[in-house]
Order: sequence, then structure tokens, then C-alpha cells
Amino acid sequence: MNIFADFTDRVAKTIEALDLRSSSGEALDLSRVAVEPPRDASHGDVATNAAMVLAKTVGENPRALGEKIARAFEADPDVAAATVAGPGFVNLKLSDSFWQARLGEMLDLGTNYGRSQMGGGEKVNVEYVSANPTGPMHVGHCRGAVVGDALANLLAFAGYDVAREYYINDAGVQIDVLGQSVMLRYREALGEKIDEIPAALSGGLSEAAWPDARRGIRHETSGDAGHRGADHRQGQGCRKHDGDDPRRPCRAQHPP
Repeated sequence: MNIFADFTDRVAKTIEALDLRSSSGEALDLSRVAVEPPRDASHGDVATNAAMVLAKTVGENPRALGEKIARAFEADPDVAAATVAGPGFVNLKLSDSFWQARLGEMLDLGTNYGRSQMGGGEKVNVEYVSANPTGPMHVGHCRGAVVGDALANLLAFAGYDVAREYYINDAGVQIDVLGQSVMLRYREALGEKIDEIPAALSGGLSEAAWPDARRGIRHETSGDAGHRGADHRQGQGCRKHDGDDPRRPCRAQHPP
């Protein structure tokens, strides 16, 4: 139950019961009537500006109109006291029985208390974390996971159709650099002597500079321009002589 939405309806019904009309005799426009917590909690539980926004239209003093609205609310069993403050704010103090009934609702609904259909099934996509797979994880990713998941849960609780997305950035310059780096280290682990790793694979290279650096990598790692990388020794796969299958041993005589 939304207390403020509930009392907005009650204020509208109270004004209707008072048969208030505009000076031209037309029904009142209640779009500017608001119900909210009073600025000073000692004034009550809910407050409305109805008298202040309608006074000019009905041709009455705001405070006098507020007194009319307050007296009408005295008949509401959920209202313990109705008073007028300042130029015409109507403050309502709710009864103990009203709050006790709300506690009963909470106990009955359990974890579903507060669930609504406000979203009306509207589709919402929440993307969060989406960490760069080529970089280190840090506390910011953890924070993003908590905030993103909480936001998605709140939207779902409010009736939205939520899709959670972790965008996997598995394409582009950074992934290209990662692949080249892993390839060089893999060959090194197999016993091949790898010269100094090119600067392009040390990070910090812009996308615009990468094509030139990649040509440098091919130059540094391709002894024979017609063969794949370091596959220069007999018995290793060779694109020049054996096609694209790296499992097929090359029978050509390559320099050691």
C-alpha cells in the first residue's frame, strides 16, 4: 500500500464531497494537489496543499478552505487529528489502528510487501560490470556488480521486465593485443627464443598506432615471410608448404 497515493485519493473524494466548484461552475482541476510528508514531522504524518492550490479557483481564502477540508477529515476513522498550518496546509495525524493494519499487511505479504506493477511489464535492460577482459579486476567492478544487481532487482520488484547484461568485450584492438601477447608467451613456453616483446604488446598503444605496430610484430616474429610466425623448424606446421593446418609437419628444409 502506498500511503501517499491512498490519501491523494481520499483528498480528492473529500473535495468532491464538499461539492467545491470553480467560480464558473466547472469541476476543479486537482492535478496540482499533492500529498506528501510534512516538513516538520511533529505536524503529522501526511500533509496536503489542496486548499492553497484550489482557493483562488473556488474564490475562498486558503486557510478558510483548509479548515473545511480538515473538518471533513475528522470523520475518517484512520485520521486521529486534522489541523491547518501556515497559509493553508492541511496536516493529518494517522490513527494507531491505521499503522497497526499496515504492520499486519507486512506480516501477511512477507518479502512481497511493497511489490507493485508500476512498470507494467515494460522491458528494461540493465548492463553492469562489463569488465575489460584484458585488464585487471578491481574494487570498482565489485561495486558495479552490487549496484547493478540491486537496481535490476528493484526494477523487477516494481513490475518491469528486466534483462541483466554483462557485455563481453571480446573484439577490437585490446583483444588483438592480448591474442598476440599470449601467442608469443606460448611459443616462449615451448622453448622458442623470443626477443624483446614489442612495445605494442606492453599496453598503452592507441588504436591508430596498432596497424604499424602489428606489422612490426610480424616482421620480428616471421623469419621467412612465407611461413607462419616462428614455425621455421622442420617438423612444425607451415602454411607455405602444408596449408593452414598447424598439426601437419612441414617437410621443407628450413633454417634452424
